[in-house]
Amino acid sequence: MKSTITDSENNANHRVFEVAHMAWNDWSDFRRKRRRNKNFTYGSQWGDMMTDANGHLCSEYSHLRENGHEPLTNNVIRRLVRSVVGRFRNSIAATDGNNDLIDELDSRALEEFLISGCCLQRIDTSMGITCVENLNVNRFFSNIMEDVHCRDCKIAGYLHDLNIGELIKRLSQGDRSRATRIRKIYSELEIPGNTSTSLGDDAEQNSNFFAAANGLVRAIEVWTLEQQEVLECHDRANGTLFSVGIEQQRSIDEENSRRRAAGIVEIEALWSIEETWHCRWFAPDGHCLVHYTSPYGHGSHPFAIKLYPLTDGEVHSFVEDVIDQQKYINRLITLIDHVMGASAKGVLLFPDAALPEGFTWNDLKRIWRSTDGILPYSEGSCNNLPQQIAANNTNIGAYELLSLQMKLVEEISGMGSVLQGNNTTGSRQGAQLYERQVENATISLADIFETFNTFRRQRDAKIATVQQPADD
Repeated sequence: MKSTITDSENNANHRVFEVAHMAWNDWSDFRRKRRRNKNFTYGSQWGDMMTDANGHLCSEYSHLRENGHEPLTNNVIRRLVRSVVGRFRNSIAATDGNNDLIDELDSRALEEFLISGCCLQRIDTSMGITCVENLNVNRFFSNIMEDVHCRDCKIAGYLHDLNIGELIKRLSQGDRSRATRIRKIYSELEIPGNTSTSLGDDAEQNSNFFAAANGLVRAIEVWTLEQQEVLECHDRANGTLFSVGIEQQRSIDEENSRRRAAGIVEIEALWSIEETWHCRWFAPDGHCLVHYTSPYGHGSHPFAIKLYPLTDGEVHSFVEDVIDQQKYINRLITLIDHVMGASAKGVLLFPDAALPEGFTWNDLKRIWRSTDGILPYSEGSCNNLPQQIAANNTNIGAYELLSLQMKLVEEISGMGSVLQGNNTTGSRQGAQLYERQVENATISLADIFETFNTFRRQRDAKIATVQQPADD
C-alpha cells in the first residue's frame, strides 16, 4: 500500500478523481428513483410533486390537505416485498448447508434488489478472515454498464464516512509516517465550494460526494481497471509462467545472458498488455491518501454487484412496476373516505315550532340519542313532522375500481393471492392442487429469483478466490 506519490502519479490520480466524480453524477438518476421506490415501499406515498390549479408546485400530500381531504394510504407494496423475501427465505431454508449469517445478508440484499434493482455486497479480508457485508447502494458509483454480468465495469467506488481514527487505522497499516500524512491532509482540508448542488450531487440522505455528516470525515474509495505493458515470461528451467513490468526488460536480458554463458535454457519473454485493478483512496479535496493494486486472489475489486435488467444500461426494479397502481389505490380509498364523510348520516330535521315547551335543543339531542327515549310534541303546533335524512352516496363505482386495482397489482407484480399465502382452492381441493398453483404462480417471479441467485453465485466465486495467494 503506497503513500509516496510522484508528479506523474499525481496527474493520474487527479484524472481518476475527476472520472470518479463524473461516475457518481451518472448515478444521480438511479439514486432519485431508488429514493422514490423506497418511500413507496415503506409507506411515504404522497410525496410526488405536482402543479396545482394556480400553477404552483406542491406535493400531492399538501395539495389534498389544502383542499380539505385527508390523504390515506393502503400499502400493498410492502406486503408484496415481504412475500417475495418470505418465498426466498423458505427456499433457502429447504436447502442443505445454508449459512444463517449469509442468508440474513442475502435476504436484506434481496429486499434492496426489489426496491432499487441493485444488489451490492463487499467481500474483503480482515486478519486472514473473509468478511461479507451489505453496502448502501446510495453510496456506490461506477461507469454506466450494459453487460448483465457487469463485466464492462471499468471504475467502481464507494463513499466512506468514518471518524479520523478509524480512517487512519484502516489506511496506515501500521505506518506512522503514513498516518501522520493522512491526519495532516484532513487537518488542512478545504472542501470544494458549492458541493451540495454540484453536477448532480444529492444533498439528501448524506449522499453528497464531498461532505460527510455527523462530524465524520469523508473518504472516497475508487477502483479502476488499468492497462500496463508487461512481459509474459516462460522459464523453461523450472517450468514457471509469470509476468513482470516492461521496466524489467533489462533484468530479463541480463539473466538470459548469464544463462547462455552457463548453458542454461533462457527465459522466453513476450511483450503484452495486462489489465489490473488499481485502488486509490481520496480525501474529498482530491488528495490521494494511498494507492495499491488489487491484493485479492481474484485480482479484481471487492464489490459484488448485480443490476436489473440493464436493458440499454437502464435499471428498473420490481417495486417500480406497481407504483402507479399503488397511487391509484390510495386515491380511491381517499375518495371513498371523503364521499362517506360528506354524505348525510342520520340528520334530523326538527321544526322549531314543534319543540315542546320547557325543552331545549340539548334535551332534544339527548332524547334522540337514547334507545328508549320519548319526545312529546304538539301535533297542532306544526304542519310538518320531524324527519331524519340519511343518504348513501358511496355507491359510485369506487369499490369496483378499487377491486380492479388490487387485481392489477397482483397481475403486474406476479404476486397472486396464492403466493401471498391465500389458499383459494378450498379445503376440499387438497394440498397437491394448491402446490401446483404455487408452482405455476412462481413462474412469473422466476426471472427475479434467478437473477438474484446468479448474483449469489458470482459473490460466492469471489469469496472462494478473495484470499491472497500464498506466493504473492
